[in-house]
Amino acid sequence: MTHIAILGAGFAALTAVRELRRRKVQADITVIAPRDDLHYLPSSIWIPAGLRSGAGLRLPLARFFARHGVTHLTASVTGMDAARRTVQTDAGPITADHILIATGGRFLRKLPGIDNAIIPCEGLAPAEAIAARFAALTSGTIAIGMATNPAEPGAIRGGPMFEYAFILDTLLRRQGRRDAVRLVFFSPAERPGARLGEKAVDGILAEFARRGIETHLGHKMVRIDPDRVVTEGGEIAADLILFQPGMTGPAWLAQSDLPLSPGGMVQADALCRVEGHPGVWVAGDAGSFPGPDWMPKQAHQADLQAAAAAANIAAELQGRVPGKAFTPELVCIMDTLDSGMLVFRRGKLNLVLPRLKPLHWLKRAFERHYLRAYR
Repeated sequence: MTHIAILGAGFAALTAVRELRRRKVQADITVIAPRDDLHYLPSSIWIPAGLRSGAGLRLPLARFFARHGVTHLTASVTGMDAARRTVQTDAGPITADHILIATGGRFLRKLPGIDNAIIPCEGLAPAEAIAARFAALTSGTIAIGMATNPAEPGAIRGGPMFEYAFILDTLLRRQGRRDAVRLVFFSPAERPGARLGEKAVDGILAEFARRGIETHLGHKMVRIDPDRVVTEGGEIAADLILFQPGMTGPAWLAQSDLPLSPGGMVQADALCRVEGHPGVWVAGDAGSFPGPDWMPKQAHQADLQAAAAAANIAAELQGRVPGKAFTPELVCIMDTLDSGMLVFRRGKLNLVLPRLKPLHWLKRAFERHYLRAYR
């Protein structure tokens, strides 16, 4: 029987499983990942407010795998011989007829002193650390920032940093601590969040000003000390530093024959095929794809790429020519804890809605809808 190996157990990987089975693909499917639970990171922004807990955002996948007839191999990928369609893991090699790379990316750690900052989207543990540090802070400064991969400017996940700035401001006001805590947002970009569109950036900067969140923008970063962020344009003394650096591909790509983009991700085409390697596919943050310069690194885009990859794998197995291109699409509700701002982009359409209370509840409703398949 045909064997499909899916690397990873995140959004792209699980969407691919669902789409393959929905398309009646009867192949053996092996999911290779070090854990068998889904970490729903989009809701980790609510951990400091107590709306969510780390434990509540870890969803066991054993029943999901059983329901879809999937074998889970508890292992980490260490390399790949793409020419032979063989995945190297710390549990031994796995060969498959089709391989979908959906391991996600990783954040660059080249900036000196980056360990002095918390990188929120590295997992649920950083969000829990932010919650603990925030609760213990009686006065001082919280510095919140973001940057990109200089070799591939689109490799950035900045939305959660805007959310942390807005949510922590809302929390401080509710707790009567805002006057004692300074909030500063920093970025090497003069207008952070440009992929959201100029109108959205204008709205974000206006919201910073309305809330009294200071900005330190347009200055190249030098280093992060335990008590300050140092840039070429000055220093920000800080008691808590949240920083989201640019993204690159997983470390194991160095032990593979896969083609890489300038930013270190797997080079793919619009059908999610890895160039020059039939039967090898990629979806999500591990890949570099053709598309508009605003195309995001986010779970929604990963789902769209995984669905396209699954459709094309199914086509090949059914003897048809694959032709399903993924849709470049950005959907973002920037939450403020008591409201939200919606940004949507597809093609030439760029929709921006102002801060509205129902959008906070819409984001929570979407979480329940999305996770229904895994609970």
